[in-house]
Amino acid sequence: RLHFKPYRLQLLQQLKPEDYGWCLEFCITMQEALEDEDFAAKLIFSDEATFHLSEKVNRHNVRLWGTENPCAIVALARHSPKLNVFCAKSQTKPYGPFFFCEKTVTGTSYLDMLQLWLFPQLAADSRDFVFQQDGGPPHWNINVRRYLNNELRHRWIGHVGENDVALFTWHPRSPDLTPCDFFLWGYIKDRVYVPPLPRTLVELRERIDAAVMSIDRMMLQNVEQARLPPGRVTPRGTHRTFVECEENLVSLRCFLHINHICTCNAWENIAF
Repeated sequence: RLHFKPYRLQLLQQLKPEDYGWCLEFCITMQEALEDEDFAAKLIFSDEATFHLSEKVNRHNVRLWGTENPCAIVALARHSPKLNVFCAKSQTKPYGPFFFCEKTVTGTSYLDMLQLWLFPQLAADSRDFVFQQDGGPPHWNINVRRYLNNELRHRWIGHVGENDVALFTWHPRSPDLTPCDFFLWGYIKDRVYVPPLPRTLVELRERIDAAVMSIDRMMLQNVEQARLPPGRVTPRGTHRTFVECEENLVSLRCFLHINHICTCNAWENIAF
């Protein structure tokens, strides 16, 4: 016997040697900034997600937990109709959902959404806000960054170029998680994909609207409280920023790095 075992190929985001220092520095900077309640109250997290009519699952950040392998089989329709959705959140309210008409979000459509839909709402609530976006390709568009530089000088967080004037830099290849990742999208999808499943894009859209509408101020405050008491940085080969609660639960306040894979147990602290 050769004692060989089959190994499945996995597509992972490679982190370069210099990325570890950048990620650690960014985690520390954001953690310290978020301890300031005034800054935390100004911060607007944002993200996009795709909702398939066939309930397609993103295998990158989904795990099935159990005492044994469930051996579940899910039928998947190819080229399933989908909706590209944008949401943002503050400490007190969600903004969205916004549904992109295009099948693929581009820099132009993303900029139009910021100018015509999101920023007027944010300005109506408070003109002193800090906007966060990740390093997605539409966010890197030169016109998007030029707009943010003009409208939010030193008041936005994202992937930046040499001449950009952001508050903090969201580094490329960053595996950081935000509340949109570890709370918002999971909460919405748990309420959208409930049998009987939506059969049309109109019904899918209505369920997404209803799910976002069900997110109230208390729920978002519970998400914010997941960071208490103040966290610490623990170097152990890889870098991670985490918050350890009194119940000895590990929950994220801002970002987590563990062997290039991000996980979070903040759900334990959120009462719905």
